[in-house]
Amino acid sequence: MKTLFALCLATTLGLSIAQSAQQEGNAQAAKIAREAAQAAKDQDWNKAIDGFRKAAEMDRKYTANLAIAYQQRAFSYANDQRFQDALNDLDEALKIKPDARAYEQRAAIEMKINDYDRALADYELAIKANPGEIKYRLYRGYIYELRGDLQNSMAETDAALKINSKNKEAVERKQRLQKIQSATAPAASSNAPGVAAPPAPPKKKP
Repeated sequence: MKTLFALCLATTLGLSIAQSAQQEGNAQAAKIAREAAQAAKDQDWNKAIDGFRKAAEMDRKYTANLAIAYQQRAFSYANDQRFQDALNDLDEALKIKPDARAYEQRAAIEMKINDYDRALADYELAIKANPGEIKYRLYRGYIYELRGDLQNSMAETDAALKINSKNKEAVERKQRLQKIQSATAPAASSNAPGVAAPPAPPKKKP
């Protein structure tokens, strides 16, 4: 999964550079951007980010490339357990271009450091950016279940099932949550509010 994620980022960056190169624009910016793209391919993230920053200052169309480079370096930092550095880079990427994938990446790191409130918030932002992506609902359902918040976990699971009623993870979570709720439900009392107690038997005459 990590390899696939890195490959997707690299592919996105490569396509973006290719598209930008086909457009008319600042020739010097294009040259710097190509050098930055090569640096990213070589995984020299610092050089890539510096290059795309300079290119973006000359031509704003390269700002998207700069955001992707920040995401790539954040991925590298996360693999090295440098979580705060990764979060800082993702913050920069999102300032440049709000993106569901970047929110998801930041939320995943926040889960690693047990910052579940921030992770929930970022997955919510990812949902707003891409409402049809079921995995964001599944992640939120997982966090709520982990915290013992069965009501919110069920709500997220139901939302996931509206996207795909046959999703295996969502179906299994709903079944599991229903069992937990059934097992922890209080037993009905004969003297519960709104239920009249049975009349006392009449006293026998002496």
